[in-house]
Amino acid sequence: MKASELVLAPNGSLYHIRLDSSTLADKVLLVGNPTRVDLFKNIFDSIEFENQYRELRALTGRYHGTRMTVLSTGMGCDNIDIVMTELDAALRVENGEWKEQSDRRLQVVRIGTSGSLQADVDCGSHVASAYAIGLDGLMNYYREWETRLPEMEERFVRHLSPDTKMARPYCVKGSEMLLNKIGGGMHHGITATAPGFYGPQGRTIRLHPAIEDVNEKLSSFGVTNFEMETSAIYGFSQMLGHEALTVCLIIANRAKGTFLNEYYEPMRELVGTVMERFI
Repeated sequence: MKASELVLAPNGSLYHIRLDSSTLADKVLLVGNPTRVDLFKNIFDSIEFENQYRELRALTGRYHGTRMTVLSTGMGCDNIDIVMTELDAALRVENGEWKEQSDRRLQVVRIGTSGSLQADVDCGSHVASAYAIGLDGLMNYYREWETRLPEMEERFVRHLSPDTKMARPYCVKGSEMLLNKIGGGMHHGITATAPGFYGPQGRTIRLHPAIEDVNEKLSSFGVTNFEMETSAIYGFSQMLGHEALTVCLIIANRAKGTFLNEYYEPMRELVGTVMERFI
């Protein structure tokens, strides 16, 4: 591996996430906001490793004897390209050296916030993403990517009718194992991953979305919620052989126009639920 391709930090860990095979657990919890990692610091029984580089804050410890790594990702699929690639690479980096083989497989659960597109999925609800639709186009940059759900993808492209200037949407399935393990009592749905928060999610401030009725089109296709990371997490997990699931707290209902400003306690409760089920 050339130093310019497998980029390492001075201590031999992966450059952005600052983790390697010794500090990365097989069970990984992803959160967007770096400050949300503090929730886990107060829940873990013990902490063995902590580091931060930019918005990527890593914490490895034990919860009821189970080793876990929590990592903040920041917002957007561009960050997920870094995070998922380096998480997989970290399994093969030891003392700054690359190993060709690793028999370790990750179980990755994203705990995030999201906006509902369905009137009956209210603020405060939990959505476990059975499927993701990527509007970001990121997977199309990888030769290893192949359409996993061709019929769903074709139906969605016909339904949305995106402009040819836009990236082709792709559809990807989450981990059934993790969905069954963690998603009990939650809404199971299709999550649309957007490459932005405003125009790509149908919001008008001063600029106007290119697809005026994007929310209505997504809702009528059966899309449950909007966020900005899941399709990339699922796509990389499938290409690299890992298991992944996203569970989101709904803090906005786009159909009703409502928003949950104070959600620390609901998020703390969701974190606790996911961790108990994860182990």
